[in-house]
Amino acid sequence: MRYQVIHTTEYDYRESVGQSYNEARLLPRVTANQQCHRTQLQISPSPTDYHEREDFFGNRVAYFSIRESHKRFIVTATSEVQIAPQEAQLNFSLGADWESARLTLGQQRDPQTLDALQYTLDSPFIAATAELAAYAQASFPRGRSLLEAVNDLMGRIHTDFTYDPDFTTLATPLATVLKHRRGVCQDFAHLAIGCLRAHGLAARYVSGYIETFPPPGEEKLVGSDASHAWFSVYVPELGWIDFDPTNNQIPVDQHIVLGWGRDYGDITPLKGVIFGGGEHELAVSVDVRNLGE
Repeated sequence: MRYQVIHTTEYDYRESVGQSYNEARLLPRVTANQQCHRTQLQISPSPTDYHEREDFFGNRVAYFSIRESHKRFIVTATSEVQIAPQEAQLNFSLGADWESARLTLGQQRDPQTLDALQYTLDSPFIAATAELAAYAQASFPRGRSLLEAVNDLMGRIHTDFTYDPDFTTLATPLATVLKHRRGVCQDFAHLAIGCLRAHGLAARYVSGYIETFPPPGEEKLVGSDASHAWFSVYVPELGWIDFDPTNNQIPVDQHIVLGWGRDYGDITPLKGVIFGGGEHELAVSVDVRNLGE
C-alpha cells in the first residue's frame, strides 16, 4: 500500500523569537517492509543551516537553526511511503516461550541479541516496577509462547484502559496511567513496554502514523489524523514483532513507521531551544492519504 503523509506543526509566539535550534524526527525510516519514495521538510522562516543524520537508533534526524526574528514557526513534513503487507495472522506458537526468550537475552552474544538487550533496561519515561509486573502477570503463565503472551497483554490493555486524550500529558507518570486506566496511544505503548521489561523481555517504542477512516457517511477531514505510537517485542530467531494496543491489532499495512527507541523521548517529532518567544500556541495537523497499491 502507498501513502502520502503531511504533518504540519505551527507555533505562534506572543513575543519575538530571536533564534532557535531544532531537531525533527519527521522523516520516515526505511525498514524491511517500508520504502520511503519521497520526503521533504518545509520550514518557515527559512533555516540558516540544515543537515540530516541518523541517530543512535538509526532514525532519520533533521537538524536546523533559525537565526532571524520571528513570531510564527511552521514545519511541514511531506512523505510518500510504500508498505509491503506483513502477515496478518501470526502463528502464536512460533518462537520460544517467554521464559526461554528471557534466558536467551541474558546468554546469547550475537549482534542482534546484544542490540535488543538495551531495550530490557529502564528508560527516562519507563521504569519496570512491581506494579507493572503484577498487572502483566496474568498474561505470562509458565510455558506460554512469547507471542501468545504479548498478544494477550495487548488485548487486556485495549479492554482495561480507556482512550482519553484529556487525561494525560507528557509529564503524567506511568503509575498514574496504570492506577486510573486512562490515556492515549503513547501511554498504552509505554505501559506495554514497562510490563514486558518487568518480565525481563526486550520491548521498544515505535512512533509513526496509522490510516484512519471517518464515520460511515461522512467525508474525511483534511488534517484530522494524528501521530500514533505502538510497540515492538524482540522474539529470538524471529526478530522484532509489532503490536498496537490502542487498536488491539498487529500492524499489517496501515502503520507508517517514523522511527523507534527506548521510549517517546528518543523519537520526539520536534524539539529544540528558542531564545525569546514567551507564551505560545501550538497547532498540529496530520493527513494520511491512501494512494492505493
